[in-house]
Amino acid sequence: MSVTFAQVQNRVRSHLLGYAKDQEQFTSLAISMAPGDTTFTVDASTTPNLSRGTCQIDDELILVKSLDPTSGLVTVMAGTNGRGREGTTAVAHGVNALVTNAPTMPNIRMQEAINDTLLGTYPHLVVFKTTNITKLAPQLEYAMPADALDVWYVNLQLVGPSKVWQPAMNYRFNPLADPTTFVTGKSIELLDGVVPGRQMRVVYAAAVGTLVNPTDDFFTVTGLPERCVDMIVFGTVARLLPAYEAARLQQRAIESTQRSALVPPQSAARTAQYYMSLYQQRLAEERDRMFTEVPNFQSYNGS
Repeated sequence: MSVTFAQVQNRVRSHLLGYAKDQEQFTSLAISMAPGDTTFTVDASTTPNLSRGTCQIDDELILVKSLDPTSGLVTVMAGTNGRGREGTTAVAHGVNALVTNAPTMPNIRMQEAINDTLLGTYPHLVVFKTTNITKLAPQLEYAMPADALDVWYVNLQLVGPSKVWQPAMNYRFNPLADPTTFVTGKSIELLDGVVPGRQMRVVYAAAVGTLVNPTDDFFTVTGLPERCVDMIVFGTVARLLPAYEAARLQQRAIESTQRSALVPPQSAARTAQYYMSLYQQRLAEERDRMFTEVPNFQSYNGS
């Protein structure tokens, strides 16, 4: 079963807010909305769920100036300047799109943290890709794909009916190759003796991909197996939880005193440490499994 970017976000939200979703207040659009609109209409029966301040429609953050509780008409603060706030983009929204009042953790922040966690898996985890190079008689250095970060191993096609691909022993990856000679700026020197016309198969390491669209498939885009979803969720939650501690610092002294008996100071930071330990444990497990499933020539020989 495939897992999409939106589903990963939902898992993160469940860990951050609890399965009751922290009782955020919602309404929905009664009329579709264009990117340049400075007013929008919500379901009048749920208008009390919306208030002045920040609201979220789909992934866009919008500043609310005022609202008519009878008609459900909402006016955006500062005109179009109130659209696409906090790094989001003003886009069209359809009828029945959910409107979240004062979102505890905006979608844009979760999306950024998910991708930061994915990028942070390198060099512990990599995505393996393959490129085939045809041996040319006078040539020793060949271009590598732009996404190559390291070479895992190289196999050389032998002449004859054995169909054996011999591991290459003499090669060097150059991540800073002359771009005037190799357009990607990356190359590999293959110094083993190979019969011209035979294939040289290079298995290289690339970074884990990042997710963009809600429908992006986790495995297809990131290159990680779906069993890694929980690992990314743990790492993302660990990144986001300290934001709760920062919000706590903004409380008045008397409010902080009243809450301290129920929610002790540093509780969010300690919870973040717990999730980070879960993430690091899963990362170590996946790294061990990576070497087992795709051994390079050195590890295959036990060195």
